[in-house]
Amino acid sequence: TAGNGAIYAVRRDAYLPLLWMPGTLEEVEYAGLVRKLLAEDGIEVDGAGLERFLEAEHAAWQPARMLASTTHALLEALRERGLKTGLVSNALDPPGLLHRDLAEMGVAERLDYAVFSSETGWRKPHPAIFERALDALSVEPEQTLFVGDMLATDVAGAAALGMHTCQALWFRADDDAEAPQPEFQAFTQTDVLTIVG
Repeated sequence: TAGNGAIYAVRRDAYLPLLWMPGTLEEVEYAGLVRKLLAEDGIEVDGAGLERFLEAEHAAWQPARMLASTTHALLEALRERGLKTGLVSNALDPPGLLHRDLAEMGVAERLDYAVFSSETGWRKPHPAIFERALDALSVEPEQTLFVGDMLATDVAGAAALGMHTCQALWFRADDDAEAPQPEFQAFTQTDVLTIVG
C-alpha cells in the first residue's frame, strides 16, 4: 500500500546510511538495529526470537554466497608453501552465522584465522580489524600480502599498516582514482600464487 511505501522510504533514509555509508569505520550492531526496527512495527522479540529472525534473513541471502572455482585450491596451495592464511571481512551479520558459512563452504578448514567487522566493531580500513588478524596469525605487517577487491578499504587499510597489497580483480574491478593503488593486481586467483612466489 502507499502507506507501507512511505514507511519503507522513511526507514530506508534513516537506516541505510548506517549500513552502507562509505567511509564509516564503526560497524553497526546489527542485531540491535533489527530489534529496534521490529519494535517500531510493534513487534517485541526476545533473544530467541531475534536469533530466529536473523537466521532466516541470513538464509535468504544464501544464493549470494559463492566461491570462485579455484578458492579451495588457492588456499591449499598457499598453505602447502608454508604460508598462513587469513580472512578479514566487512560483514555485519552475527559472527556465528558468518563462521558457519565459512565452514559449510569448506573455507574455514583452509584458513588459519578469520575475522569479521561484526566481531571487532570496526570496518576496514580501520586498523583494528587488520591488527586482530595479524596478532592472531603472529605475523608482522611487512610479512603479509593482503588480497582484496576494494581500493579504499582493503588496499588503503592494509597499506596504512605496512602490509603488501594485491587487488583481486577476479571479483570486482574497483577503479577508485582517489584511493591508494595496490602493489600488485591479480586477475585470477592463480595470479596470487605467482605474486607470493
